[in-house]
Amino acid sequence: IEHTEALEKQLEATVKSNNVCQKLMKLEGVGPICAVGLAVKLGRGESFANGRQASANIGLTPRQHSSGGQERTINISKYSADKRLRSTLFQGALSVITQVMKRPARTHKEQWLQALVMRRGQKIAAIALANKTVRTAYAILKNDSVYQPIGLA
Repeated sequence: IEHTEALEKQLEATVKSNNVCQKLMKLEGVGPICAVGLAVKLGRGESFANGRQASANIGLTPRQHSSGGQERTINISKYSADKRLRSTLFQGALSVITQVMKRPARTHKEQWLQALVMRRGQKIAAIALANKTVRTAYAILKNDSVYQPIGLA
């Protein structure tokens, strides 16, 4: 238990001293562990051409199962990706969904999320939110910007 507490304190110190992790923690559902994982996986965003490639690398985009001009997408890839980071993002997204469904939407993203949960269910919405989170994190790192959610007017 003491060893775990020491590791948690070390993680907190790392996150507090790292500007990139601070930026990533402003995203909904991203805590210290997820922020460090995203920072390590995405770097400065130079390894990927776009946010979809970054999301696909983590395993949050639908797989293609196409043949003979017939394009089909099926469930997310579960084998060729970073399972721990994907799981952490999924848990964070589920946490966000739980909170968002209890109150009226305050941002456009919350409005989108509520509609998606009603239409498709919590787990599919959680994957969609995790996918959107990775794409947003990629844009933040690539453009060296700060996340600011757009509120409802």
